[in-house]
Amino acid sequence: MALYEELQESVITGQTDKVVGMVKTLLGSGKAPMEIISEGLIRGMSVVGQRMKSGEMFIPEVLVSANAMNKGMEILKPLIVGEESLTIYAGKVIMGTVEGDVHSIGKSIVSTILESSGFTVLDMGVDVPADKFIEAVKQEQPKILGLSALLTTTMPRMKDVIEALKEAGFREKVWVMVGGAPVTQGFADSIGADGYAPDAVSALDKAKELLGQ
Repeated sequence: MALYEELQESVITGQTDKVVGMVKTLLGSGKAPMEIISEGLIRGMSVVGQRMKSGEMFIPEVLVSANAMNKGMEILKPLIVGEESLTIYAGKVIMGTVEGDVHSIGKSIVSTILESSGFTVLDMGVDVPADKFIEAVKQEQPKILGLSALLTTTMPRMKDVIEALKEAGFREKVWVMVGGAPVTQGFADSIGADGYAPDAVSALDKAKELLGQ
């Protein structure tokens, strides 16, 4: 397990070159790609998440670690038979900022954290109308739909998306998570969302909780 521990530490400290080298070394020793992802990369990012939550690490450091982890993933993803392998491992997530809102930083950080923890993330960007979310859910069949809003005036659009999901017959097929500076647990409950997260690490925890991981 020494090699995996070294890989984990390289992810935690954001040493991109070392992560790439360790991944290649482990592959050369006959380790399976999914094992390298779960025992090395994701375990390392899990520590990063815990340290961010406790205040030991901050967003800039987390993003450096996430970048190092993603470089390792770039090597391993093509070696996994079928993209669905990763989807099954963690889960596919669609993320987007609701219609009328063009704020993206928070959503992008959440997307990065989720992807670095083994989720397959489709980021739809900002100012996304409800019908576009429904179309994406229909085509991609994600396990989670993440909605972001940074303006109190655009928060009602989250409810619009949930209602549109109901009308299209997809509400029972996807977990809906909401977040953004003005969003609260109370608001999430009032619109019928399945989960709320005040920050990126909490979003990862909530996503895992919803999927029973």
